[in-house]
Amino acid sequence: MPGSGKTTVGRELAKRLGRRFVDCDHELEARTGVKIPTIFEIEGEEGFRRRETQTLEALTEESDLVLATGGGAVTRAENRSLLAERGVVIYLNVTPQVLWERTRHDRTRPLLQVPDPKGRLQELYVARDPLYREVAHVVVEGGRGTPHAMVRTIEKELQTLCAL
Repeated sequence: MPGSGKTTVGRELAKRLGRRFVDCDHELEARTGVKIPTIFEIEGEEGFRRRETQTLEALTEESDLVLATGGGAVTRAENRSLLAERGVVIYLNVTPQVLWERTRHDRTRPLLQVPDPKGRLQELYVARDPLYREVAHVVVEGGRGTPHAMVRTIEKELQTLCAL
């Protein structure tokens, strides 16, 4: 979800694992030369999602990286398949209340530029939570503790997965 800590936690996890970190949204902007809000304005959400899928397809072909996807990447079945089949998916589950507290002053998130962003976050959470859980290999309860503590939890989960 937007504001769940994907970039912060992903960056630290990559550092600890000795891997490259990539934020899919930043990569999409670098490849297109256009900011995401502008893509939404010109092409709408569907145009953005199409570009996001192309970026995810390329990134998931790479190895030895930690990838933070955009919060809505899971809304497309093809993205869920790419992620689940080509990597280990970690879902940072954060309550809508905490997400709102983290994002309420952020004007760069197109889906939250509505009259009731708190309500919108609740709607997005209800719609997306089952999709995140469908694709996740690991679910980490976020919003509690520091990003460092979340990274330690993820490392333990990854060790357990690798031992299977």
